[in-house]
Amino acid sequence: MRLILALLLLLPACAQAEQLKIATWNLNWLTMRAAGDRHLPADVTPRQPQDFDRLRAYAQTLNADVIAIEEVDGRNAAALVFPPEQYSIHMTHDHVVQRVGFAVRRGLHYEVNPDVTALSEGHLRSGADITLQLTEGRLRLLAVHLKEGCQFDPLDRSRRTSCAVLREQVHPLQQWIAARQAEGMPFLILGDFNREMDGKDKFLAALDTVTPLTRVTEGRSSPCWGREAFIDHILAGGAARTWVEPDSLRVLKYRETGPGWKERLSDHCPVSVRLDTPG
Repeated sequence: MRLILALLLLLPACAQAEQLKIATWNLNWLTMRAAGDRHLPADVTPRQPQDFDRLRAYAQTLNADVIAIEEVDGRNAAALVFPPEQYSIHMTHDHVVQRVGFAVRRGLHYEVNPDVTALSEGHLRSGADITLQLTEGRLRLLAVHLKEGCQFDPLDRSRRTSCAVLREQVHPLQQWIAARQAEGMPFLILGDFNREMDGKDKFLAALDTVTPLTRVTEGRSSPCWGREAFIDHILAGGAARTWVEPDSLRVLKYRETGPGWKERLSDHCPVSVRLDTPG
């Protein structure tokens, strides 16, 4: 009887889901380069040590397990926000200042997949691609920073050069999604899409033709620096669609206000969601 009772007490723990907090954060030209560096635009003001301190404090408040990071000038710059003793840093191999990557909490295991370089044609940013090892199964994560300048134009009719580039980025994303669908792999695509996706958006619809996707920002607006449409998104596909915890979307707002703080902190706020993965 005691053995049966002990086994029954173990059952809820065995069946309990493993919860993960997944976030995306565009850190707005996060670099250690000095002002006037030839790789930086003239209007970019490098941060001071106290600015890195503030960002690191916000990263601690965010307290996410995995963070897709955008506009980061390499591992050393990322480590000033995500301490190496707490997070493992993976960055793409692009030779640009605005790189994409991940900060993964120590203790979580992941595999690094080849960069999605098809997204970087024309000196843009590759996608950072990792596979997170879960207690039961795996989760594929693709971090992206897509072409700016086509935030809300009709994708199929706009004559903007930026929209033409964004249209070209659809196909590699479709290919990546199709590969995940073929192998039965749950996945997330997250990052700065530089695109509003409300209504009957052609960009999102093109991705959705491969397999149904859940956009956790759907029907919401961002409170970051005032009420605005989301351009930072988290898309879930495959079994991961059922892992998204309802109403878990969060935006971490900065306490500081005023336009000057957009340069010292970021013009983007961290966007996060919680997943209940098989445990």
